[in-house]
Amino acid sequence: MDGELAKGLEGVVVAQSELSDIDGAAGTLLYRGYDIEDLATGASYEEVLYLLWTGALPTEEEFEAFTSAMATERSVDDCVLDTLDALTSADERPMAALRTGVSMLSTTDPEGDVAPRDIEAAKRKGRRIVAKTPTILAAYDRLRRGKEPVAPSEELSHAANFLYMLSGEKPGAVATETFDMALTLHADHGLNASTFTAMVVASTFADVYSSVTGGIGALSGPLHGGANQDVMQALFDLDESDMTAREWVEDVVDRGERVPGWGHRVYDVTDPRATLLRGKLQDLAEASGETRWLDYTTTISEYLVDEQQLTQRGVAPNVDFYSGSVYYQLGIPIDMYTPIFAMARTGGWLAHVFEYQADNRLIRPRAEYVGPRQRSFAPLGER
Repeated sequence: MDGELAKGLEGVVVAQSELSDIDGAAGTLLYRGYDIEDLATGASYEEVLYLLWTGALPTEEEFEAFTSAMATERSVDDCVLDTLDALTSADERPMAALRTGVSMLSTTDPEGDVAPRDIEAAKRKGRRIVAKTPTILAAYDRLRRGKEPVAPSEELSHAANFLYMLSGEKPGAVATETFDMALTLHADHGLNASTFTAMVVASTFADVYSSVTGGIGALSGPLHGGANQDVMQALFDLDESDMTAREWVEDVVDRGERVPGWGHRVYDVTDPRATLLRGKLQDLAEASGETRWLDYTTTISEYLVDEQQLTQRGVAPNVDFYSGSVYYQLGIPIDMYTPIFAMARTGGWLAHVFEYQADNRLIRPRAEYVGPRQRSFAPLGER
């Protein structure tokens, strides 16, 4: 093969997309041309989902129709709940439980037999997946804690309904706004590993359930999802130590270790999503009176920026540095952080699936063969 090998497809352009644009040097993120800050602070996750799927923000009438249709499809069949309950006995990881639950949804889809090339049917299936994913996650978490699942509410927003199903109590305004923003910030981010996986599956015209299941599988790997969980575990270690936050981060740096939540494959400056979530972490701290997680992250960030000057070397906080603390203050178990990432990103995976299948070509890269050639073969008895 001619050309230089691009390990991990680094720098290789494999598709054109109108969905999200990332400028790592400037620290900007756009969805369909809209700045992420405008969307995160001014639109709901459902509006952003509509934007990603259709190319335009919804009118009030379109928004009502879209959200109403999605809200009526939040319930999952008993067979899915029974399977989730069985998985608790095996102490299955939430990401694996989500993968199984989403895969099972196709068995009860009323359009399960519709041809995969029917894009409009695929969008209806996608809407059901997005609607039911929070139900799967909340039900699994409650079942493993010995509690009955809470039936979804058709009256609450996508974000509020998940928090309600998780705790059994309707969330307050600050919690709802914070979680809604977190979903928006994680909805899409270019052709990352999980999005590309979903696209590869979709390029075969497999159904959307297969694409989303593939995306979940890719996200479950520690090199893609799970960084916010690592951040929170590091903050727990700090909290349980005898050191101040300043002493702790100095010790980490002196030992040559990496601070979780710092650095990104794309961004050379602060991840714009990190800046937005830090503001919501401050809102949660003020609302609850619990400021230590905000204090810890602030001290660590100030030290790494002001004294280590990491930002000048292209290493800055990413969205995971703050999302872990945000989720913790919302009462979300740590091992649910990556599944929540998947819950938000499902909308983005599907947007890329719909976009790619509209002008589909089977994704079929090649590998450069570097093995031996012209080896002499001998039958079994002569080897």
